[in-house]
Amino acid sequence: MTTPQLPLGLRSPPDQRLEAFLGNDAARAAVAVAARGEAGDWLYLAGPAGTGKSHLLLAACAEAVAAGRRAAYLPMAAFAGRLGSGLAQQEDADLVCLDGLEAIAGREADEEALFHFHNRARAADSAVLYAARGNPGAIGLQLRDLVTRLGQCARFNLEPLDEAGRRAVLRQRAARRGLELDEPVLDYLLRRVDRDLASLTRLLDQLDRASLAAQRRITIPFLRQHLG
Repeated sequence: MTTPQLPLGLRSPPDQRLEAFLGNDAARAAVAVAARGEAGDWLYLAGPAGTGKSHLLLAACAEAVAAGRRAAYLPMAAFAGRLGSGLAQQEDADLVCLDGLEAIAGREADEEALFHFHNRARAADSAVLYAARGNPGAIGLQLRDLVTRLGQCARFNLEPLDEAGRRAVLRQRAARRGLELDEPVLDYLLRRVDRDLASLTRLLDQLDRASLAAQRRITIPFLRQHLG
């Protein structure tokens, strides 16, 4: 028996596990139920960039694989124009996570392929999780039957984290790397760098390597030296 794997060589890093998600607790709980194959609705996650949609989908795949299920994650931007062939390879998956639906909006063949895949997955009792930057009727999809199908999913709207939320995530991810960031350091980072979580996480990785090389704690003088 082969071990289930995430497609495209993907592995969910620790920062993108369910327990590391801070934000919409109801969405996280629903994703966990779907990932483990427990009773639950198909899900549609809507929200602007940086709200954790990809985090939850990748975390769902990792959770499903850990439970011995077959999981697939497909970023729609990578499959735009050839979605039919991409979906055909996932027919036997227990869980399929489709990220960034807006990337195929207006592409007739892709929308048709997704519509028929949706129906087949329902019939096969598979689970599908969708994510997009807006609700089904607001992302430019032209196939009305597809919009209707997507509208039948349980929908969760994700919002950007506020200042306290970004601070909590930064502290959590720093701790996972063995870094101690005191409050003045957190203040400095949140005032002077891009506030989206992807940028903050990349910065933490850079600071982690720099502090190890210099054998120094991360302090404000250290940040001034490395961030300019």
